[in-house]
Amino acid sequence: QVQLVESGGGLVHPGGSQRLSCAASRNIFGITVFSIKDLGWYRQAPGNQRELVAAISLDGSTNYTDHVKGRFTISRDNAKTMVYLQMNNLKPDDTAVYYCNTVPATDRYWGKGTLVTVSS
Repeated sequence: QVQLVESGGGLVHPGGSQRLSCAASRNIFGITVFSIKDLGWYRQAPGNQRELVAAISLDGSTNYTDHVKGRFTISRDNAKTMVYLQMNNLKPDDTAVYYCNTVPATDRYWGKGTLVTVSS
């Protein structure tokens, strides 16, 4: 089975930065996912649906939703089965639980997420 564990969330002031990490199982399943799947970071704010905010393909090309473009950077380390999200110039609207998953998402891979709260 593949488990995705997100970390790095917390309370940050507006304009601040935060780096999120996502670790996948270091087994054949996790390694396989990282070798064949596009990956992404999703977020769900209170009262809103979960949305994809950043995606990275196998070849390293990236895409971002307009809300985070120019502020967030997604990266991946396939050897370590890790995905990262560097978030800069954070805004209160970025407050949400952040999740990693494949793109498109795979239901059984959803983890608990990590909460990012942007507040002064």
